[in-house]
Amino acid sequence: MKKTMMKGAVLFAVALALASCSKEKFHINGTITEAKDSILYLENISLDGPVAVDSVKLDETGSFEFSEERPEAPEFYRLRIANQFISLSVDSTETISVKAQYPTMATGYTVEGSENCETIKTLSLKNIDLYNRVLAIQQNTQMGMEATSDSIQKVVEAYKDDVKKNFIYKDPMKASSYFALFQTLGNMLIFNPRESKEDIKAFAAVATSWDTNYPNAVRGQNLHNIAIEGMKNVRIIENKQNMKIDLSKVDTSGRLDITLVNNKGQMSKLSDLKGKVVMLDFHAFATDESTARIMKLRELYNKYHAQGFEIYQVSVDPDEHFWKQQTAALPWVCVRDPEGINSSLMRTFNIQNIPTFYILNRENLLHKRDVQIKDLDAEIQSLL
Repeated sequence: MKKTMMKGAVLFAVALALASCSKEKFHINGTITEAKDSILYLENISLDGPVAVDSVKLDETGSFEFSEERPEAPEFYRLRIANQFISLSVDSTETISVKAQYPTMATGYTVEGSENCETIKTLSLKNIDLYNRVLAIQQNTQMGMEATSDSIQKVVEAYKDDVKKNFIYKDPMKASSYFALFQTLGNMLIFNPRESKEDIKAFAAVATSWDTNYPNAVRGQNLHNIAIEGMKNVRIIENKQNMKIDLSKVDTSGRLDITLVNNKGQMSKLSDLKGKVVMLDFHAFATDESTARIMKLRELYNKYHAQGFEIYQVSVDPDEHFWKQQTAALPWVCVRDPEGINSSLMRTFNIQNIPTFYILNRENLLHKRDVQIKDLDAEIQSLL
């Protein structure tokens, strides 16, 4: 009886091993030179972030080979050494060959065996070029804040139009089109599925294609949900944009007033700045863009303050201590709304996005808001 049981267990183990070996697999191999003793990771870029799948310590030849079970729908991976990585996609039992040299592997690699991976390389290089162009604009000290913002927006919009036309709408079912939707500029998605109607159309196109070709894919379902949620958000934003400034908040002189505690613990009223040209600025110091924006505001303040220009900055940061630290060295009026983005001021001033600002004339009356101003320097000078 014991012999029979042992024999059955052995047969089961052999069968299990054979079944495991018979599963369809994909292969990623190649060489990454100049990286001796470095650890090369194969990571799955899951919906929750990178997950290590396998790794190898490279020798002087830089040769590597990974083999994993084929996914049922297109999936995304990357080869990574330290902070250098190469993005790949897998959707069959293909063999993908990569050749690169460290530490320039992210931009100088070649890939064979997968049309999707070749397209992803093209998109990755275009993304890097976009980042460098935006960085060059930000570092141009000859440009004012408004001109900088306008130039960056134009560059990004041109990039999006190119990618949508030549990649996403051209082949929405491809893994490379999915990859394009989630490219980033710094920590921000280039395509905004929360607020941009045109960007939501791109998400919807890929979602529809994936629903058809990969009906049970988690990524396809995620795209579908993003597109639907984005459509809801756009409708809400459009409804809010139809709202005008709450006239009940305007006093008999036609002024909108704000009274909040400043970073020195004192009550500070917007109307106390009557006689000055004021930028009424709504800001969040916790955002990634805050530092660069504050530097631009400092330039404006230093240039025009002596002529009668002032900034009344309303923070919506939830952390009061953090806000006080960030504003301790700022020369203008810094106040904080403890209600944050849920504040009644957001409704009163019809604010859908942070940061945003208004310009008030010397009578403390609203002159223009940011979306109406093409040249901020010229607008301030005309009121001083």
